[in-house]
Amino acid sequence: MITTRKAMRLNPQVIEKGGKKEFVVLPYEEYQAIEELMEDYMDLIDLREAKAEGLGQPSVPLDEVIKELKKG
Repeated sequence: MITTRKAMRLNPQVIEKGGKKEFVVLPYEEYQAIEELMEDYMDLIDLREAKAEGLGQPSVPLDEVIKELKKG
């Protein structure tokens, strides 16, 4: 599998329809790598939005959160 740390080289096959580029076919491994990158990117967007919403909010130390979770 291709990792995000390696440079991704795509090997697309372009299919034309009526003389215009219409479709691209990729090896399945490359498709999976692109899909994984897109999921990571969407997660990053969600994280940034959540952090922006939390700006100015009081924070709770991790050890207090753990104690509260253990209480049930």
